[in-house]
Amino acid sequence: MTQTSDIILTRMMSLHPKVIDLTLDRVWQLLEQLGNPQDRLPPVVHIAGTNGKGSTQAMIRAGLEARGKSVHAYTSPHLARFHERIRLAGKLIDEADLTALLDRVEQTNGDVPITYFEITTVAALLAFADTAADYTLLEVGLGGRLDATNVVANPALTVITPVDLDHQSFLGDTLPLIAAEKAGIIKRGVTCVVGPQHDAALEVIEDRAARLGAPLLAHGQHWQVSEERGRLIYQDERGLLDLPLPVLPGPHQIGNAGMAIAALRHLTGNQAEDACEAAVTRVSWPARMQRLTEGTLVDLAAPAELWLDGGHNPAAGRMLAQTLNGLPPKPTHLICGMLNTKDITGYLTPLAQQAITLTAVSIPGETATIPADETARIAAEAGIAATTAPDVQTALRALSARGPVRVLICGSLYLAGHVLRLNGSGGPV
Repeated sequence: MTQTSDIILTRMMSLHPKVIDLTLDRVWQLLEQLGNPQDRLPPVVHIAGTNGKGSTQAMIRAGLEARGKSVHAYTSPHLARFHERIRLAGKLIDEADLTALLDRVEQTNGDVPITYFEITTVAALLAFADTAADYTLLEVGLGGRLDATNVVANPALTVITPVDLDHQSFLGDTLPLIAAEKAGIIKRGVTCVVGPQHDAALEVIEDRAARLGAPLLAHGQHWQVSEERGRLIYQDERGLLDLPLPVLPGPHQIGNAGMAIAALRHLTGNQAEDACEAAVTRVSWPARMQRLTEGTLVDLAAPAELWLDGGHNPAAGRMLAQTLNGLPPKPTHLICGMLNTKDITGYLTPLAQQAITLTAVSIPGETATIPADETARIAAEAGIAATTAPDVQTALRALSARGPVRVLICGSLYLAGHVLRLNGSGGPV
């Protein structure tokens, strides 16, 4: 049998420990066997938070690349294929390199229990260490303090995006507890950009930063960002920037842009205006309130317009509702599938004011999917007229009969990835 990355990744799933426990012990052991690649990375920007990590990282990358810098980037989960998680000096890792990389890490680890995210994160760090670049952008997978990415002793910068309720079974069921996990990426003496936060979360972040002597660049204190007359206005002690609005839709992208600009100003100094404009105008990040304009599903939905979003927690539901409210008025219908690890009621409740109907689907290939009838029941309790469909295509055929309405497929990045594959439009390139 020909060895492929998919075959190796499937085998890696079987190494998962019998009991889930967040720890860095397994990661440290494997890194040591591989020569500690985490100590040989180009300057690292480490990004944690509940929402906005991916968009903020993508904006920082767009800004740095506009200045001619080569950038590694690590993100998760992927949408259409695993390769999206590892971007080497600006390009997604190719199949031959990924297969060789995974084979090397798998052979080194042997049959020692380790989580899928841990072993693939180690693989990414090894790839980054072995490929020259100017910067490395690392997105936290879960939490921060015990996340597999939290092995870099002296990053160039850390970033904490807005903290909200998510993954409570692992991170704690209050904002202070979750914020403490996210703040675990703060390192002694290393500047941390802090996005818009609830007071309870900000207090925890400020306390850890103070104990470690880590300077903060916090929203509302050290920098401000807002939309004024169709422009993005950013201001800090270096001065004021008057920029175009982010090409990524939604009012929450204003805050994400602010974090990216604060990071770029810190990394590149006073000559960063071109980089800051590129951050908001050249950024691309699929499945974040993305308008799909061509492909198999777009044709199936016609004459309805088709949108896709992968947000999946209560804060994401609120942001999505705000985004829909800001679009030109049009009847909006949801197709929704979610995982049973998420607060589906908290996610759907804000959307009840924007959606006329919801068609619930199960997420193909995901054992943790919420059954469609359960999603429909909870949606109805939240005030959205709900039905079910066996799959996305069936749901789209029914909604296309309603004419030029707006259809939004939402609820999970895993569903979003499935939709991109069905549509033939793929994920990031």
